[in-house]
Amino acid sequence: MRFTKPAWVIHQDGTRSENAKRLSIFSVHVHPDGSRIASGGLDAKIRIWSTKPILNEAAEAANKPPKSLCTLTMHTGPVLTVRWAHSGRWLASGSDDAIIMIWDLDPAGSGKVWGSEEYNVEGWKPLKRLPGHESDVTDLAWAPEDRYLASTGLDSKVLIWCGYTLDCLAKLDLHQGFVKGVCWDPAGEFLATQSDDRTVRIWRTTDWGIEATITKPFEHSPGSTFFRRLSWSPDGAHITASNATNNNGFVFTAAVISRASWTSDISLVGHENTVEVASYNPHIFLRDPSMPVVASNICSVVALGADDRSVSVWQTKSARPLVVAKEVFERQIMDLSWSSDGLTLYAVSSDGTLAVFAFEKTELEGIAPPEAQRQYLSKFGFVPAPLPKGYSHADHSLNGHLNGQSTPPLTPPTVHQGGFSHTQPNHHGEQVTTLIARRAPRGRDRDNLRRRIQPSFEGNLTGPISSNPRKLSINMNTNAPDFFPPLSINSGNNDIRNSMDIDADFGVDMSVPISALDTRGHKRPRGDPQSITISFSDEGGRPPKARTLGGDRTRGFGTTDVREIRRFTAEGGSLHLQGIDSNETLPFINGAIGGNALPVPSLKTFLETRIEETGDTFEARNSEDVSEPSEVSFFASKEKNVQWLDYLPSPVLKICASSRFCAIAMDDGSINVYSLTGRRLMPTMTLGRSISYLDAANHFLMAITSFGQVFIWNTKTSSALHPPTSLLPLLSPSPPSIDKPNGESPMVLSAIVRPNGAPLIQLSTGIYLSYDSNLLSWIRVGESWWANGSSAWKGRQRSTTSAGGNGFGTGVIASIEARMAEYANVDNGKMRPNWWDTAMTLGHLEARMHAARVLESPQEYRQALLLYTKTIADEGFRGKAEELLKDLYGPIYWRPGKSDDTWCASILGLSKRDLVKEVISIFVRSKTLFKLAQDYQDLLRRSVADE
Repeated sequence: MRFTKPAWVIHQDGTRSENAKRLSIFSVHVHPDGSRIASGGLDAKIRIWSTKPILNEAAEAANKPPKSLCTLTMHTGPVLTVRWAHSGRWLASGSDDAIIMIWDLDPAGSGKVWGSEEYNVEGWKPLKRLPGHESDVTDLAWAPEDRYLASTGLDSKVLIWCGYTLDCLAKLDLHQGFVKGVCWDPAGEFLATQSDDRTVRIWRTTDWGIEATITKPFEHSPGSTFFRRLSWSPDGAHITASNATNNNGFVFTAAVISRASWTSDISLVGHENTVEVASYNPHIFLRDPSMPVVASNICSVVALGADDRSVSVWQTKSARPLVVAKEVFERQIMDLSWSSDGLTLYAVSSDGTLAVFAFEKTELEGIAPPEAQRQYLSKFGFVPAPLPKGYSHADHSLNGHLNGQSTPPLTPPTVHQGGFSHTQPNHHGEQVTTLIARRAPRGRDRDNLRRRIQPSFEGNLTGPISSNPRKLSINMNTNAPDFFPPLSINSGNNDIRNSMDIDADFGVDMSVPISALDTRGHKRPRGDPQSITISFSDEGGRPPKARTLGGDRTRGFGTTDVREIRRFTAEGGSLHLQGIDSNETLPFINGAIGGNALPVPSLKTFLETRIEETGDTFEARNSEDVSEPSEVSFFASKEKNVQWLDYLPSPVLKICASSRFCAIAMDDGSINVYSLTGRRLMPTMTLGRSISYLDAANHFLMAITSFGQVFIWNTKTSSALHPPTSLLPLLSPSPPSIDKPNGESPMVLSAIVRPNGAPLIQLSTGIYLSYDSNLLSWIRVGESWWANGSSAWKGRQRSTTSAGGNGFGTGVIASIEARMAEYANVDNGKMRPNWWDTAMTLGHLEARMHAARVLESPQEYRQALLLYTKTIADEGFRGKAEELLKDLYGPIYWRPGKSDDTWCASILGLSKRDLVKEVISIFVRSKTLFKLAQDYQDLLRRSVADE
């Protein structure tokens, strides 16, 4: 076996210096042809690397093929998972921006990466953006034959996407905790997912119902791992799941779950910390290569990566690992991936490095041929559903075998009637399956596929409709295409006719004759007074398209010029308002007397906002004649026409939108809230003053008036989160302080609402504020004061290390502190009292935990708690340590399911009993706190045993 750690495989921060900092790599996956790997990291980028320079020293020295092939930069948060499709043509990626991206090869996409010095040798373009998760996307997996794509997230959901159309087919939401791992049964019958709720769930692919739930190996597993990546053996007989434990949680293992009984009687023991990821070699192995492929003669190879910084490789025919590589990394392993030939294992770590284990064939002997593996899987007897009509798999070669040239264009397939020819010259032996949609038929073939529906309603045509119950007979004349399952089929060219009787009870006497409803201007035949024929087809036989409000207008139909509109006072004089970045207040606004606490934005002729999750656009247009009505319109990203519009009596001052709703604030101080289809979700709200700030996130809308009143509503429940509260007390001049000797008059620099409904206000004094609805008070969630002495202050540097040494990226609080660095006035040379740094650090971390609770950032809460714990342990503060343990442990006789109004067993979705285990593991290393930690450890063991 050869071991390699290429230093040039790196995700780094934005600096261009030679000492650029390595950032965590969260995922790695090998392309099916073995020529390239994809990695995703904390820099929010996907990088594609050539494998030949990794495995061949001469190729590395010659840089042929190039080491770095492509950098993809569409995600706005750290990339947590990357997975190639089995066909090799598509790459799926998931990020903490809650978005899944599907990437496709772009033959003309090579060139310099925007905003950097990097150069893309080959191009990959975003094929489709898949919104659907409400939080971080933690893992992805392609089903056999790429029939499905499964995704998991920290929203506790599993989403199933069609592998052909990329439409969302199912949402599985039975997990009660973060879902951190997913894998497919190689036979295609089941899907397995693993969650922080300490379960592995097995789902049927036929109806997406639960087949089994496995809990026993995970009852005492810690909730501290970033992933719980599990893997299904290539023979379909076993699942190896990560983060399992034995001996009441004190022995870390990987659990081997049997398909026959969905139980785990086998554990892979040896790692000194939690197992983060399991990955099976894609091949089955023969115990005796001279014997046939039968159950008694096959085995599998599985690799494990753990938080003890080691990698182990196991062959299931042996009770001991084949390889144990200790201290391969400086931090925990995040992902593992085998090459398709089964001889190379790639591993990545949160320390930002890649390690490669290249085995000889003699070391992993007995690889069964792929055909034997397919025959073995057929013994399960599962037959998957047929492929969707209109799609086929076509073989292409991914040319340009990384020879220093950009990837040449793929030859377009030749079009034949009824489909594609799908061959292309293969110069390098690389076979990549590509999915191609068939072209729609034209001419007569298209007419034959057309569907005509002509129901006949029997009723009184000439007189008023009676209020008595009446039977309606509906006859449908349908020419159905072969991909619509007809209800009944007649031979030849006869119509397909379906009839059904409906009892219609008209409870209202409508005296208007039906003939008055004929809008075409044609007289109807009088025929049978009990019969009417209504055609749902146009004159060409095509079914009519659904209409949208304003659908005759295309994108960009009106003015997009942004000009400032001058207001007029009641006396007729003009008054020009300053923009939102001005600190000038106005003596008069909308006839109200008195000054404004906040500046009012100027009126513009055009406003636009884009919904980040979907790419939809919300626009507003104001006339320069303020007496004319204003207009708002909504465009879906996939459509060219207006989806809906509305007219308003007052000029539009501010607009905002989220993936749930749109909102506008008018110049007269009123607010309208719309659904994404244009329905008014709430009545028009009048706030009495013009709006200075308007923001939306998830279901929540925040408005701040020019008088400083803050309103926050939940548009889903049509309710306010709390009574209106004022910013005015926060904007009064501040008294002199250490970092502001002359005092300062604060100004609002920005105001947004978080997805949980918490406001986030940035002041010019270097303070960030939020509102705690439990305390009914404004609280500080960030302030530059802590830069004067806290050792936990990171400033502009992105913190990638928690107290436990785990890199989890940045969150809202870390972003706040990074922005506050410019306001921090630090005098490092000034003499400080004794204990200054310790007191500042503890106070800073306590403030961080309170801020994380209000802003609902569980990962940052945990990071601050562990760093707080370590500081207490280092200083030996027994009083603080005991108080912290009591708070997290709770009442001694508390048990799960027991109601207790005085103590909550979780915080931000994190179990306090799990957190106290981590706290104890830190305190037990302190000489001062060892006895205290040991007492609570014994107490915890007894309580677990009693449960």
